[in-house]
Amino acid sequence: MKVKLLVFLFFIVIHTTYSQTEQLINGSILCEQLPLTKVEIANYNSKHVVLTNEFGAFSIFAKTGDELIFISRNHDIKKITVSQKTIETNNLIVYLTLKPEELNEVIVTKIPSIKLSKDAKWEEGKLDEMALDKAASKPKVLGVYAGGIENGMNLMRIGGMIIKLFKKEKDVIKKELPQIDFKTLARSSCDNKFFLETLHLKREQIDLFLQFCDADPKSKLITENANVLSVMDFLTTKNVEFKKL
Repeated sequence: MKVKLLVFLFFIVIHTTYSQTEQLINGSILCEQLPLTKVEIANYNSKHVVLTNEFGAFSIFAKTGDELIFISRNHDIKKITVSQKTIETNNLIVYLTLKPEELNEVIVTKIPSIKLSKDAKWEEGKLDEMALDKAASKPKVLGVYAGGIENGMNLMRIGGMIIKLFKKEKDVIKKELPQIDFKTLARSSCDNKFFLETLHLKREQIDLFLQFCDADPKSKLITENANVLSVMDFLTTKNVEFKKL
């Protein structure tokens, strides 16, 4: 009986030790059934980062409870907590979602209205014909220059047409989209589980903690880079200071 008990305890110890040791996890990342290349897979606990290959496949060391973060410039960030089942299956398939298209600036162009009318062109042609007929019917004094061109078109109208041809009106108004603030970046990068379980904050302390982080000038640099791991590291560092208050 004692021998069976010792064997049972031995297997429990082995299983516990095995579950706490990092294992190599293989997987692939897809979007709309297509493999994604050069996607960053970061183990937030060990800070180890790998990239997917041309087939969307990757391999990374992790243990039960580790958080894997999947980062792609054109896709939404995704986080997965490694479970014992993930390690045993060893075939992690992750689907990412495309981000909506973002605009760095909005350009509004004012284009002059153009009226197309066959009747207007017909009327202009008739006016030119009338001008020619009128000029031809005027009595002419031989040998005296009257300052016009015989059977000529309306020079004022020709000048106006040339001016309209080369005149372009274009007003461009550039409006830069407002830069995201640190609190919004932190909220979008980290879920409530990170604040409540990883940083051990109370729910009513989260907003106060983010205001405390935003007051640090370093938060502006973090916001400009907008890197998820940098945001998490910064929040973890500031959390130690916040707990001392």
